[in-house]
Amino acid sequence: MLVNALHLKGLTVRATDGEIGSVTDFYFDDDTWGSRYLILDTGGWLTGRRVLISPYSILHTDWQAKRIDVALTKKQVQECPNIDTHKPISRQYETEYLGYYGYPYYWSGPDFWGPDYYPSAASSRIDGSGYRQFPKEPLDSHLRSADAVNGYDVGATDDEIGHVVGYVIDDESWAVRYLEIATRNWLPGKKVLISPKWIERISWTDSKVYTALTTKAIKSAPEYLEGTPITREYENQLYFHYGQPPYWLGDAERKAFSLASV
Repeated sequence: MLVNALHLKGLTVRATDGEIGSVTDFYFDDDTWGSRYLILDTGGWLTGRRVLISPYSILHTDWQAKRIDVALTKKQVQECPNIDTHKPISRQYETEYLGYYGYPYYWSGPDFWGPDYYPSAASSRIDGSGYRQFPKEPLDSHLRSADAVNGYDVGATDDEIGHVVGYVIDDESWAVRYLEIATRNWLPGKKVLISPKWIERISWTDSKVYTALTTKAIKSAPEYLEGTPITREYENQLYFHYGQPPYWLGDAERKAFSLASV
């Protein structure tokens, strides 16, 4: 299901033996655009310490009850590697964190979550020994805080147009499917969605997101109304407007789409 990431904030996270905190933000990687960690404020339980929760641990998300159940104990969370969320997350820390829980390295493997496309697919094999086949690669981390990128200007191929105000995520794969863009520089009040696949890069120094789209394409895109469910019909309109193959197509279908668009 596609949900606006605004609904993540404030969700209570419950371990197998009690509540452990509430979600304040999340980290995504700007390479594959996966939501890799939720940032939790543990409140009085751990004197306000912030911890990371991987989607690997999520058992169920109840959006109506505003609760996430995770396959962790409070002791596991208490003893997990400390993290300073005010500093960039290093690949060395990620390796330590994932190793502590026995999770696979999501950057190693053929699929979105390393050996699996969905994090839930790994649950039956997470026993602290099943993923040691993947090397600790000396790669730089691509993690970015969602809150930190909010407010970044959006650069089209021919001009600037609006800024980032939010995200739409898939709560099964935990992929960031869309960035929510406010185009008020051009059209007061209008918001539109763009896929991460149409983003060329994010610049920390410029505080800017660079897209491969024109201002005309973004300005005339179907409007996104926050709070309105994102249907497949709306997504089809969006991809048709941009002339891009939808993410749910298989390789053969995507190739046929590209050929038909030439």
